[in-house]
Amino acid sequence: MVELQAEPLNLEALQNGDPNEQTRLVELYSDCIYRLALKMLANTHDAEDVLQETFIKALKALPNFEGRSSLSTWLYRIAINESLMLLRKRKLEVAIQEDDFVDGENEDSIEAYQLLDWCCLPEDVFMTNETRAELDRQIQKLPENLRTVFILRDIEALSIKETAETLELSETNVKTRLFRARLKLREELSTYFAEFIEENTNGKK
Repeated sequence: MVELQAEPLNLEALQNGDPNEQTRLVELYSDCIYRLALKMLANTHDAEDVLQETFIKALKALPNFEGRSSLSTWLYRIAINESLMLLRKRKLEVAIQEDDFVDGENEDSIEAYQLLDWCCLPEDVFMTNETRAELDRQIQKLPENLRTVFILRDIEALSIKETAETLELSETNVKTRLFRARLKLREELSTYFAEFIEENTNGKK
């Protein structure tokens, strides 16, 4: 997770209800919480609702915050839970599958597959509005458990450890879900990108 370049929040003041620190908390984390919710829900109104509910619940629960995780991880967890609740209300929940490893598969093989997922496409393929929109559409089609990990790790740039802490999963489980999300996206996007590259190549002849 990218560290916010600002004076650290005073946790004691926050827990005592200091309005200035509460305002700073909202100002510091609103953008990243909204961005996360928007990626998960693909709806600006729902993302705004999640943003509001996240801070309402966070400010109410702050007196009981024990600091076993970072404040940002705690806020992300609340936002993710709120997003998932909204998805269920919208009846968009996809059944969560077990994330057991395939027999004989290990972390080294997962890392190898990760490298294959994205390295073979030129960077400019991802720079058009059309391809970004297609990627967003395919991300929304991922099962919740895969989509959440992919967004946190590959879009929000949290580390494996931070993602695991946020979702209360093991690091191995995070790596497995991330591998499956990337692989599924590659499979879904392979035809689209092949056609995109062919069209652009032919157009340059």
